[in-house]
Amino acid sequence: MSLVRVHNFSISLDGFGTGEGQQLDAPFGHAGSRLMQWAVGTRTFREMGLPGEGAGSRGVDDAFAGSWGSGIGVEIMGRNKFGPQRGAWEDEEWKGWWGDDPVFHTPVVVLTHHPRPVLEMDGGTTFHFVDADPVSALEQARALAGGLDVRIGGGVATVRQFLEADLIDYLHVVLVPIVLGRGERLWDGLEGLEQRFDIEATPSPSGVLHLVLTRPTDRVMPTA
Repeated sequence: MSLVRVHNFSISLDGFGTGEGQQLDAPFGHAGSRLMQWAVGTRTFREMGLPGEGAGSRGVDDAFAGSWGSGIGVEIMGRNKFGPQRGAWEDEEWKGWWGDDPVFHTPVVVLTHHPRPVLEMDGGTTFHFVDADPVSALEQARALAGGLDVRIGGGVATVRQFLEADLIDYLHVVLVPIVLGRGERLWDGLEGLEQRFDIEATPSPSGVLHLVLTRPTDRVMPTA
């Protein structure tokens, strides 16, 4: 059965998944690289092309980071994960943060109120720009997934909307020991969320805490 999954989603101690002031040279706003610092030294992220010395670590953080792609047939992301532009597309030449060969290598559904033509990239990544609510977007994504799982890639508002709609089966949140004070919070409006999931916590020597929220098997949503 196809599952809906979230992986490697980092939040601060005060619940922010991104800082304030996102722009082209600051994808996480004033948070900079602090939310993802735990991941940049892992073997998984080094293989994605992130800068650093050596092949990367193989410890707890890499074990979690490395599971993001297994069994995934499509990703859903919000407009702001694709790029920093707002409103109507002023420049359709923008092809995302990841260069000519994005890391996804699957279809990607980009949620936007301003659809644009399908964008085919190297390596099998194809961006589909759709104006849809979470339920409709998930139906479209599953049609592209070839029976594999669907990953919700972010940003914060997109993950929160899918949680509000009770569509997520597996949620991996990384609690990072920093306080941002401002930005976009994940948990707003989700009181009692913990009652839907079985929860496991794994601390890492890097200082982060990996929280895995899994929908009990008797509550897994059927594939349409």
